[in-house]
Parts: sequence; structure tokens; C-alpha cells
Amino acid sequence: MTDYSESLIKSLIEKVKEYPRFSEKEIEKFCWMAVHEYKHGVLPSEYDIREIDEELYLKLLQEFKSNI
Repeated sequence: MTDYSESLIKSLIEKVKEYPRFSEKEIEKFCWMAVHEYKHGVLPSEYDIREIDEELYLKLLQEFKSNI
């Protein structure tokens, strides 16, 4: 398992909260978007199927949920 810096996770959490129409009911979607943007440099398009860093996504999701 990859270790991700605390500063990376915190910055991605802040990015998630700043997305337009952010909703805590859709945390999974917004965390996925943040990890996609981090990996590919752009937000995903409607039918974007590029892979993301799943470990980072799960870590971000876990941290986000523990901070709510």
C-alpha cells in the first residue's frame, strides 16, 4: 500500500469541498473527481473512463468520512 502525505490528503479534501454543487450525499463522486483531476490534470468528462489511483481514492474517502 502506498503512503500518501497528509498534506496531499488535506489538499484534496479542501478541493472536494470547493467543487461547485458539492454535496455530502455524493462524497464518493466528488472524491473520485478530485483523484481524477490530481492524476490526469483535468476534471473528468461525462464518459471519462481513464483509470484513477484507487488506493488514493479509498484513502481520501476514508479520511473525508472521518472528518465529517
